[in-house]
Amino acid sequence: MADHLADVRRYDATADAAVVERIVKHLGVALHGRDSALVSCSDEKERARVREKWCAKKLGITDRARGDAAVAWVCETMAGDAAKRRVTFYFLVAKHLGKLDAL
Repeated sequence: MADHLADVRRYDATADAAVVERIVKHLGVALHGRDSALVSCSDEKERARVREKWCAKKLGITDRARGDAAVAWVCETMAGDAAKRRVTFYFLVAKHLGKLDAL
């Protein structure tokens, strides 16, 4: 958990540990595999999966354009990271969409 929180805080120094922990719990087993613990912005299917599974199902953002815009914004924000950690990515999407309270 500490590693995830530290990574999130590189982008948001005041990130709430409880919110990060809820994202970690939501992702569960997915965080155990290297590939599933990361988000690939160059993979269109991966971006669609984030939009559909995270933005729409978990955050309630069903407007496809709004979900795509949030995912694109996070991809740009994290462009300097070769390995984009899923917890950080999901946190930033939720924050960008104003949905941290929904977690």
